[in-house]
Amino acid sequence: MPSSVSISLVILVWTTTVITHVGGANTSTVAKSQSSSLHQEAEALNRTEWWWWRQYEESTSSPCKWGGIVCNDGGSVTKINLDSTSTIWHENAQLRDFNFSSFPNLVRFKLAGMRLSGSIPPEIGSVSKLTHLNLSGNFLSGELPLSLAKLTQLVVLDISFNQMRGPIPIQLGNLRSLVELYLGENYFSGTIPSTLGLLTCLTHLDLHSNKINGTIPSEIYNLKNLKALRLDKNNLFGPISSKIRNLTNLTLLSLFSNKINSPIPLEIGEMRELRHLDLHDSGLTGSIPSTLGLLTCLTHLDLHSNQISGTIPSGIYNLKNLMVLHLGTNNLFGPISSKIGNLKNVVSLNLSHNLLIGPLPHTSENFSRLFVLDLSHNNLSGSIPMQLVYCYSLEQLVLSYNQLNGSLPFQHISPYKSAFADLSHNLLSGNIPRELGYYCSSSFLHLDLSFNNLTGTIPESLCQLNVSYNSLEGQIPDDFWRNNTLESVMGNKDLCSDKISGLPYCVQSPPNIIGSTRIKKLKNGTKIIVIIIVTLGFFLLGIVFLSRRKISRNTEHESKAMKNGDLFSIWNYDGNIAFKDIITATDDFDIRYCIGTGGYGSVYKATLPSGRVIALKKLHHLESEEPAFDKSFRNEAKVLSEVRHQLAYTMVVNEKCDVYSFSVVVLETIMGRHPGELISSLASSSTQHIMLKDVLDPRLSPHINQTIAQSVVLVVTLALAGLRSNPKSRPTMKQVSQELSVQRSQLPKPFAEISMRQLMNQEIYVIEK
Repeated sequence: MPSSVSISLVILVWTTTVITHVGGANTSTVAKSQSSSLHQEAEALNRTEWWWWRQYEESTSSPCKWGGIVCNDGGSVTKINLDSTSTIWHENAQLRDFNFSSFPNLVRFKLAGMRLSGSIPPEIGSVSKLTHLNLSGNFLSGELPLSLAKLTQLVVLDISFNQMRGPIPIQLGNLRSLVELYLGENYFSGTIPSTLGLLTCLTHLDLHSNKINGTIPSEIYNLKNLKALRLDKNNLFGPISSKIRNLTNLTLLSLFSNKINSPIPLEIGEMRELRHLDLHDSGLTGSIPSTLGLLTCLTHLDLHSNQISGTIPSGIYNLKNLMVLHLGTNNLFGPISSKIGNLKNVVSLNLSHNLLIGPLPHTSENFSRLFVLDLSHNNLSGSIPMQLVYCYSLEQLVLSYNQLNGSLPFQHISPYKSAFADLSHNLLSGNIPRELGYYCSSSFLHLDLSFNNLTGTIPESLCQLNVSYNSLEGQIPDDFWRNNTLESVMGNKDLCSDKISGLPYCVQSPPNIIGSTRIKKLKNGTKIIVIIIVTLGFFLLGIVFLSRRKISRNTEHESKAMKNGDLFSIWNYDGNIAFKDIITATDDFDIRYCIGTGGYGSVYKATLPSGRVIALKKLHHLESEEPAFDKSFRNEAKVLSEVRHQLAYTMVVNEKCDVYSFSVVVLETIMGRHPGELISSLASSSTQHIMLKDVLDPRLSPHINQTIAQSVVLVVTLALAGLRSNPKSRPTMKQVSQELSVQRSQLPKPFAEISMRQLMNQEIYVIEK
């Protein structure tokens, strides 16, 4: 028994020794493996040379202590988080310098805004544990590597704001864990892959500002967890599907700057969580659906620059959370409802460039947060409500190009804080109130009152004030010229100034003082008046004397002519035409040569021996014997020989004159008045402030589409080229014809921002000389 126990003890000790030895060997192997892995990570980070300061650290320094790097408890790198605020970045960094295979535990990789260039290496697919990949805001190019599809644990993929090209890989549909996908602001082309509809966890899909075309795949409407969908600024076309009702969790929908060219679906009203809806510049047609009034959470609604018609639905005015409402540049008509006052939280309201009519609603006093109000280019009428102008928060007020009338609503001092107000091109009348000087010193930075019917004088003010083309009169205050130029007062014929050329000098009464200087001036003035009166008297006497002398000579000459009885004499002629030549040329006034018969005689055509063709008038026999008829005939001949047009002049006529005349006629047609004043100012620097829209005939429709705007710009550019002072620099009529037939590109800027100076310099369209 003891021997058996001893054997058992020996076996137990031997077994324990073996196990301990094997375990120690395994532990040593694992430790060596971990050490090798950490060494690989450190070496990979060193080779990137992204951390420029590492040369000052000891070579054994752990990367876990480097900025932007996070390690786990074992010392392995799990997060690399660098952005544009990092001060440890190497400037010429390349993503290919990073050895992704050396980081098996990397979970987050963020290099945003680091000026990375080059392509994304395929090796990125080897970091299988990666959940967050952010390479946004760099200069990465090329196509997305297909190996991205291997990162099946990705939750966030952000490659926005780069220079990536090519199609979006369909393999991205394998990233079933993806919650946020950002590929915006690149150059991706092709269509939206339908496989993105498999990413059922997706809450944010952003493909904006690319070159993507085609329609929106119906599979996208199955992503019921989507909260933000941005497909704006692409080349998408086709209607918005009614399936959009499935996106009930959507809070942001942005499809602007596409080619939808269809109505807004009624089903959009079922997306009750929607807060931001932007469909501007998408070719939308039809009317605004009333169901939009059901989106009570909506804060931003932008439908401007479309082809929407009809009236504004009353339900829109019930969106009390609305902060931005942009419906401008459409074909909306009808009045603005007084219910618009319900939008108490609105900050920016733009209904410009429509066909709206009627008065401005007085409920606008409820706009306690309104910052920008633009109702320009409509057919609104009536007076401007005092409540609207005195809105404390308003910074920009634009009511130009309407039919607003009445006086200016600035009669009372108020806390109005507008930095810009444009009331031009209306029918406003009356005086400019003195209180305007207060507003300009404490509120306004720019006030445009041009093209109205204002009368009276300009009050003292320090703001930028445009009162051109009104009926103002009197002397312009000296302070006015601190912030304004001559163009600000053009078109007011009764204004004067002693401070600036280009305006009449003001006639002032003598100063109310007593002294020798005043008496001397009065005496000098009296002398001048006497001299002028005497000179005029002598001048009139001379005219009377010469007139009587001329009458006397004419009477004497007529009496001599009557006595001579020469029926064939031609007044003011040299007399070389002989009577026999006339008889021979007309074959004794044969009927064959008669070309007309009048009350006093017949007119004959005669070809003289010299080859000259003349017309002869032979009095009837009875009339020739009557002195009264003879005198009448002689008066007729005299008048015909002395006729001169009042505008006749002598010049060398060539094709350049035709171009100049054509240009004048073009401007007169465009402006609705003679362009003499404009032509005379073309050589001055003042034309840089004259806008093209301000010289057009005011009877023209204010709603100018892109095609008409291009034509107007081209025609005026041609006209200005034809008015160049140097005839050699003007185009020929053939060149003008060719320019008119050339298809032009789209205008590089809005029509309302084009100046005459830009057209003269051919900054919009270049005209060949």
